[in-house]
Amino acid sequence: MRAFVAVAKTGNFTLAAQYMHVTQSALSGLIKELEQTLGARVIDRSTRRIALTEMGKELYPLFSQMIDDLDRALANVADHTQLRKGIVRVAAPQLMACTLLPQAIAAWRVRHPEIKVSLADSGVEQVGARVLSGEVDCGIGPERDDTPELEARPLLEMPFEAVLPPGHPLESRGQLTWNDLAGYPFISLRGQFTERLLADMDGSLREATLKPEHEVTFMTTALAMVAAGLGVTICMPYASALVRRHGLLTRPLAEPVLTRRFFIYTRGQRSLSPAAEAFVAFFLDYVGKGLPR
Repeated sequence: MRAFVAVAKTGNFTLAAQYMHVTQSALSGLIKELEQTLGARVIDRSTRRIALTEMGKELYPLFSQMIDDLDRALANVADHTQLRKGIVRVAAPQLMACTLLPQAIAAWRVRHPEIKVSLADSGVEQVGARVLSGEVDCGIGPERDDTPELEARPLLEMPFEAVLPPGHPLESRGQLTWNDLAGYPFISLRGQFTERLLADMDGSLREATLKPEHEVTFMTTALAMVAAGLGVTICMPYASALVRRHGLLTRPLAEPVLTRRFFIYTRGQRSLSPAAEAFVAFFLDYVGKGLPR
């Protein structure tokens, strides 16, 4: 098809062979193979000139368009596989979306300015649903009950920290225990957040601790409530910068030290686009080098 279009465009076997980077005999062989495949002549040859047959005149614009479409499609695929083009759609809990992810996306753009990252800030419980629906390529969030349709890649594990307002009675303590928090109104997140905390504690501690005074959907709301003096909360160290912007204090929590594991979630049995696969690998490496505080 390319040989035929080249001959039709140039009107000359010599020029067409040069355009195709083949010999004239090889070009003639390609035209003959096309005619045998079609069962019809497409070019009339003579010693002085060549001319398209009626069939050739009909096929020329069709073949030309098909080749142009194919070349554009192949170029588009190459742009994606070589990371010159693409979009990555990522879902993350609101707290992570306003702390860790913007910094990571900025670092990604330095390496791959042509690949856009679309960030969907979500409630924690909605991250997996957005991945399963195909709304996003991947989701980043804490450990949740197993979902067979989701593939989970370990990302990081971090300990909980207590969050206090300035001037709080516990401010002078360098490290706190969970029992220390029991005497103060606790602001928790809805969903599996509190359930998993309670499951990690032994019976006596469970009874004394974490009876939420308030339950909210987003950690930013919990931080604002702590800043207003309505209680205390807990969060992950990756959010330390946001905690400081609210004018709040963090303290390590012990007895016991409870941690949360975070994962990158993708749809099982589904291949990621080259851009999404590259972003996942980048983010794993970015987090593995240590989080900014």
